[in-house]
Amino acid sequence: MNDTEGRGYRRYVLFMLIVVYTINFIDRQIIGILAPAIKRDLSLSDTQLGLLGGLAFALFYTGLGIPIARLADRFSRVWIMTIAMGVWSLFTALCGTIGSFTQLFLARVGVGVGEAGGVAPAYALISDYFPRAERARALAVYSFGIPIGGALGVLFGGLIAMSIDWRAAFVIVGAAGLVLVPVLKLTVRDPERGRFDPPATTTNASLRETLVLLASKPSFWGLSLGASSAAALSYGLAFWLPSFLMRSFKLSLFEVSISYSALLFFGGCTGIWFGGWITDKLVGKHPSAYALVPAAAFLLSIPFYAAAVLAPTATIAFMLCLIPQALGLMWLGPIISGIQHLVGANMRATASAAFLFVNNLIGLGLGTAFFGIVSDALTKRFGADALRYAILSGLIFYVISAAILLMTARRLKKDLIAA
Repeated sequence: MNDTEGRGYRRYVLFMLIVVYTINFIDRQIIGILAPAIKRDLSLSDTQLGLLGGLAFALFYTGLGIPIARLADRFSRVWIMTIAMGVWSLFTALCGTIGSFTQLFLARVGVGVGEAGGVAPAYALISDYFPRAERARALAVYSFGIPIGGALGVLFGGLIAMSIDWRAAFVIVGAAGLVLVPVLKLTVRDPERGRFDPPATTTNASLRETLVLLASKPSFWGLSLGASSAAALSYGLAFWLPSFLMRSFKLSLFEVSISYSALLFFGGCTGIWFGGWITDKLVGKHPSAYALVPAAAFLLSIPFYAAAVLAPTATIAFMLCLIPQALGLMWLGPIISGIQHLVGANMRATASAAFLFVNNLIGLGLGTAFFGIVSDALTKRFGADALRYAILSGLIFYVISAAILLMTARRLKKDLIAA
């Protein structure tokens, strides 16, 4: 066993990928905590803010994901991630130099262009470093980058904006990513593709072969659409909850930065880990767990989110949000692992990119903008509380997601590739 296969090195690779994913999500989500200051300085509407938080990023992030993943299925995944990290970090820093909505929109498009190469290759790398029985947990641990990055983006973004301004927050976190670029390239190596998989699944596959296979599997569409509907709510909440807390509970930027970052970190990490752990325990006998675990979590989270949004005080709201924050991220390990097992090792990066295309086009592109548009439409009637009712209306996304996943569960056993 060489050093690229040893347990210690595998853990190091997973750690580095988590760090990269953390930077990815800091740069992606930091705009949420900075939104009130950006809105004030650039005189923007909630609709414009929603476009900056969702569509601007998703526009090229979704479209470029598949062609970049095709390269990752054929060439060095580490090189692709290295270049991608450099691009998204540079454009994040540029967000701090703009002077108009149009300029900031274009800079956020650039962040999306870079991040298009950051996730799908990582999924494929992890699947070649960890055997089938450990993948849901490994992919869940990798997904810790989401709550850690979201929490650090809220915390550091808010504190830097308070100490200096919102522009400095973009510049500093972008520069931090650029510093880590050479570390990724010099210390992480590509393992042998498909070394834990049947030989028949490791030969090169064309894009057409991959897409035809995915199109023939209803489970792929069920997992993708179920995840994307849930992501519409999750991304929307991640972007708009800081503004909601400031408007409806009159909290300061400092109070929101501290409390909301803690909520993202503790709730998110707990939910992601539990989702991956319980799925690895269940899927041996019940392959439908890839869909049933997240479906149950989404349904359980709805009443808690509704109660939190309607809570009379910020303290009660935070306490109630902790449970659905965990439940809402339990899907990451099960669904991402399920996607990996629908195709062979030669198709994983492309299949992951196809999944991310659907997930982010609907989830990220629709979710953030949806809340901004509904909030603007309700402002005349509800004033500062318009965002409260916009969030309540968005809970329908979890209902839709759970329904799709429950239907998908029936098909999974037939569509999964045997070990």
